[in-house]
Amino acid sequence: MKRILQYSSVLFLLATFHNTHAQLRKVPAEVTEAFKAKYPDTRNVEWKDKLTSFIVYFEMNDDKYQSKFNNKGAWQQTEKEINESDLPEAVKDGYDKSKFTAWEIVTVATIENKDNNVQYRLMVKKNDVEKKYLFFDTDGRLLRDVITI
Repeated sequence: MKRILQYSSVLFLLATFHNTHAQLRKVPAEVTEAFKAKYPDTRNVEWKDKLTSFIVYFEMNDDKYQSKFNNKGAWQQTEKEINESDLPEAVKDGYDKSKFTAWEIVTVATIENKDNNVQYRLMVKKNDVEKKYLFFDTDGRLLRDVITI
C-alpha cells in the first residue's frame, strides 16, 4: 500500500509539473508581433501554449475571437463566435438538410484559415450526452463532424 501511495504521489507531481511547465514558456516576440500587426485593436488578450503553436484569446469590437499562430509567428487561423441567427442562409439550409437537424445547436463560430477559406463550426448536442462539432463550407455543405467531449 505504501508503494502504491509513493507511485501515485510521483505521478501526481510529474503531471502537475508537466502542466505547469507547459504554461511557463514565454510567447516568442515574433508571435506577439505578428498578432499585434494582424489585430492591432484588441483587448483582454490571453495566450495559451500548445507546444507546437500558440492560441490567443481576445476581444475586438465587442466580439470574442481565438487565433492560432505557429512558433515562428505565422498566422494559421482565427475563430469568431457568432449568433446562430448570423449564419448564412446556405449554412442554415445545409444544417436543416443534415442528419443532425434534430440536434440542438449550442454554439456557432466562423473559422478563417491561412488559405482564406471560411468555414462555419456548429457545436451540437443530443440528449445532453452526445456532442459534436459540425463543419460547413460557405455553400452549406457539411464537410465533417467530429465528436467532442
